[in-house]
Amino acid sequence: MPPAMPSADKKGEVDVAGSKIYYAIYGKGDPVILLHGGLGNADHFSNQVPQLAGKFQVIVIDSRGQGRSTMSLSKTPLTYRAMADDVIGVMDALRIAKASFVGWSDGGEIALRIAVDHPERVDRLFVFGANYDAHGSKPRGSSNPPTFQAYAVKCKSDFMKMAKNPKMYDQVLDALLPVWRNPAGFTKDDLRSIKAPTMVADGDHDEVIVLDQVAEMSQLIPNAKLKIFTNTSHFALWQDPKTFNQTVLDFLTAPL
Repeated sequence: MPPAMPSADKKGEVDVAGSKIYYAIYGKGDPVILLHGGLGNADHFSNQVPQLAGKFQVIVIDSRGQGRSTMSLSKTPLTYRAMADDVIGVMDALRIAKASFVGWSDGGEIALRIAVDHPERVDRLFVFGANYDAHGSKPRGSSNPPTFQAYAVKCKSDFMKMAKNPKMYDQVLDALLPVWRNPAGFTKDDLRSIKAPTMVADGDHDEVIVLDQVAEMSQLIPNAKLKIFTNTSHFALWQDPKTFNQTVLDFLTAPL
């Protein structure tokens, strides 16, 4: 599990379509936005922030209804597109015209959605542990793998500590389940349209993502690179943060 998050240089929230979206900023330089996994929160990047903040202005965001961010008062359904629009809203409020993105799992889906719908806002794109349609998900048994069970326990514990209304946990989970079960997904042409320099990555023992589809994504996205972390799973950023961080840094700083 990740350590405690360092102190932020600045943090706040932005009202987007009736949701209050939490953000925190670390370091100076070109902006890099980190987007966490489903039911998680920005503090899950605590292994990455100190390393990246030495070279970049790092912005972490809690997705709608998760962590310290609230659900929409307008009852807008939770979708990856809605969460992507929240990120654009935070960028607009912070006057960030363009940023690089590091997205993990659900955060990877959100980052892909931004790259497809708002290509002018994306500098570079690092997507870890994501797929592009339902065929990229492994069949689920009657119970989740132990790693996911431990992740779910941590996410609920974090939510109870962070959320403005901890009693909303079950409602947020109910809102996320349809997103996970029936993701809107992307077409192959969507992926072919992505203009930003991209790296698609995963752990070689990912419990829920089909690696063949990760490799296919790297072929569909123009000039994308593929990185498979060895002896890791869907949680490589926690399991091998040193290799994960160096890979992200090398990608973000590589000459174009």
